Amino acid sequence: MTLEQTLPLCIAGTWRLGGGARYATCYPATGEPVAWLNAANLDDVEAAVQGAHQAFLHSGWAQRKPHERAAVLYRIAGLIRERAEELAQLQRQDNGKPINETRALVASAAGTFQFFAAACETLEETITPSRGDFVSMSLYEPMGVVAAITPWNSPIASEAQKVAPALAAGNAVVIKPAEITPLLALQLARICDDAGLPKGLVSVLPGKGSLLGDALTRHPLVKRVSFTGGTGTGKHIAHIAADKMMPVSLELGGKSPTIVLEDADLDHAVAGVLYGIFSSSGEACIAGSRLFVARKLYEPFMARLTAAAAQLRLGDPADERTQMGPLISAAHRESVERYVALGLAAGGRLRLGGQRPSGGLFDQGYFYPPTILEGLGNQQQVCQEEIFGPVLVAMPFDSEAELVEQANDSLYALAAGIWSRDYKRAWALGRKLQAGTVWINTYKQFSISTPFGGWRDSGLGREKGRLGILQYMEQKSLYWGMNEQPLAWAGVEAGQ
Repeated sequence: MTLEQTLPLCIAGTWRLGGGARYATCYPATGEPVAWLNAANLDDVEAAVQGAHQAFLHSGWAQRKPHERAAVLYRIAGLIRERAEELAQLQRQDNGKPINETRALVASAAGTFQFFAAACETLEETITPSRGDFVSMSLYEPMGVVAAITPWNSPIASEAQKVAPALAAGNAVVIKPAEITPLLALQLARICDDAGLPKGLVSVLPGKGSLLGDALTRHPLVKRVSFTGGTGTGKHIAHIAADKMMPVSLELGGKSPTIVLEDADLDHAVAGVLYGIFSSSGEACIAGSRLFVARKLYEPFMARLTAAAAQLRLGDPADERTQMGPLISAAHRESVERYVALGLAAGGRLRLGGQRPSGGLFDQGYFYPPTILEGLGNQQQVCQEEIFGPVLVAMPFDSEAELVEQANDSLYALAAGIWSRDYKRAWALGRKLQAGTVWINTYKQFSISTPFGGWRDSGLGREKGRLGILQYMEQKSLYWGMNEQPLAWAGVEAGQ
């Protein structure tokens, strides 16, 4: 790949230029172009969906035995591992995450394909208890064409979490990656080709979500949409899906509380809170962006947390020592800065950060430091809206009843964290918190074997988990008549 090239897109089994305008994907650490490509246009959407539909009907993929589909998915996992360093470096350039983090995301993608390969070949159908003169069965079949709309913050991992179960189930998939981070989806399509996946089963359509994602969602041949991204866009997709009577999976925003009780192990709590909000530069839906600390512990804990946050290494994503890279774009950094200004205008105080770093690489890229605000109440805008950046708002609490009320006082309900040595209290508190995932004495740990998703404005449906494959399948019941006599209602006797 050179900057002189315009990258082709994978559309209906053919690699060709997109029909839209030419644009560059840029390295957030420098603002310089990484690659050029033509965006897809509406004709490309039509070609991709029609090609996916034909591949679903005629490639034989949906009719292959589960272990035969699984064999291809295992090969995809193996190729991701073989090309891991190349993919990790490309994702570093595509969205500016530190290299150690992109390596972990690539490894996660390989593990996801491996997991759903196993889920595919071990998925069991059911003979249900008979309640008459028949044998009844429940089984699962693929849907057809699935649209996978993915975000810019963790491209290859997010794409794997949608593409792997959809393919395992026997579907065709049209991937709509984020406009500004298309490169990993294109590489994943090449890997699918190299692994022997039938042509046309995977297409990739980079470009504006408001155009392409909307067209995919509305297309009558698209039978399911799996979307990860902003809540506003998710609600728009849900409205379209309701008109189509189409199922959707929506993994949306978060404003997750992380809670430090008075008996917490401070070493673990400090490390976990830092990781929960400042890893990925806070550009994570599950970022622990609201911190609640028991009042009598508040000052000593905040002193330790602030000192540790000040030591985090912000810098070049290519440097293996870097813990925080740049934000995704200049516009996004400006959005984060506006939220910090809102917090200060509402009476908040900066405990750390709040100013752009300067000098060297910092003058080129979209860097923003770890920032801690305090002196605000949970009702303030910066505590209610998703900032999607390295901004933590810290608040003391006096009672558990007050804590639970404030922690649950949010439109979002994606994740939460608890730090306590008292496992019984942590268990009871975790059950009171309204969230799809609750971490206790850890944070931001994931397993492909464990379902993930949110409540309320944080989304619908679940990804991951052994049964995640069923999100991409339709359930069918079969009845086998075993009665010796014709059905009595008709009045027909045997032998007449």
